[in-house]
Amino acid sequence: MDKNTVSHDGTSLAYESAGRGSAVVLVSGAMSTGATVAPLAAPLSERFRVVVYDRRGRGGSTDTAPYAVEREVEDLAALIGAVGGEASLYGISSGGALALRAAASGLPVRHVAVYETPYAMSEEELAARAQYTKNLTRALAEGRRGDAVELFLRLTGLGEAMIEGARQSPMWAGMESIAPSLAYDDAVMGDGSVPRELLSSIRVPVLSIAGDASPAWMREAARAIAESVPQGAYRTLEGQTHMVEPDVLAPVLADFFAR
Repeated sequence: MDKNTVSHDGTSLAYESAGRGSAVVLVSGAMSTGATVAPLAAPLSERFRVVVYDRRGRGGSTDTAPYAVEREVEDLAALIGAVGGEASLYGISSGGALALRAAASGLPVRHVAVYETPYAMSEEELAARAQYTKNLTRALAEGRRGDAVELFLRLTGLGEAMIEGARQSPMWAGMESIAPSLAYDDAVMGDGSVPRELLSSIRVPVLSIAGDASPAWMREAARAIAESVPQGAYRTLEGQTHMVEPDVLAPVLADFFAR
């Protein structure tokens, strides 16, 4: 990241931008930095000024206690201010929940697109989320960052063998370094249910996308978002999973943001 802006509480946010035109800010999800969504910036930058940033507590950005979801909304306000005063937002996974909250707060946002924001669609899943929150809070309070990462990986459905393999990989140290930010994404997701009242207050177009090769509940959650927003639309991408291919997603986003 080659630029910085400062949020309302003094947190320094590292970002970079590419391309020209109206601004589009890419919002990463849990266990991610701006580098995770950077591959999407290249195709989008042919038509827009695309902004990639490290959310607070990750990568080149600093952090300021205490955390609150409102601080991350203020972070987006600072970024939007730094790149012209108005922007569209794209958020993947829990980053989508943050983008939606930012739009609902009244920030100068033109469009919002989200990909597979993982709201729970059953009582069983809501109970699992509540247990995850409890266990995550305890692990982080006790400084057990590796255990916190494991909890998140299990929540995503990763098997024990794959988790053990991840622990032995060179990427593990980096994952542990941003483990405290897992609590931030957990807070952004609320209790895990679809925040229908909040979504109903959004006054800009929202496109909610899912891959048709993802689990059915993920598509149900994406559809529920679209149905809860006054100007909401739902779309699936053929053959895509949660690890969506940038070259498949980018044309869909470009068409939406150009409206």
